[in-house]
Amino acid sequence: MQLLQFPYILIGGLILAAILVIFFLNRKNIKRLTPLAASGFACIVAGIVFGDNIIVGYSLIGAGVVLAVTDIFVKAKK
Repeated sequence: MQLLQFPYILIGGLILAAILVIFFLNRKNIKRLTPLAASGFACIVAGIVFGDNIIVGYSLIGAGVVLAVTDIFVKAKK
């Protein structure tokens, strides 16, 4: 790991921890993720993680966006 990357990883981890704390403190009005939305979120995160391989990364991000938009349309029809 390069020394220059360490502050960015630390800041990212702190931001993620802050989001998790806020998430767990405001559990009253939380709507659960549907399986379709969770799959889209997982694809987007996997696309970011595998971003070194451009084809795989962008394909996973695109699939995640398509799944999220599909979930929005399904929820809108209900």
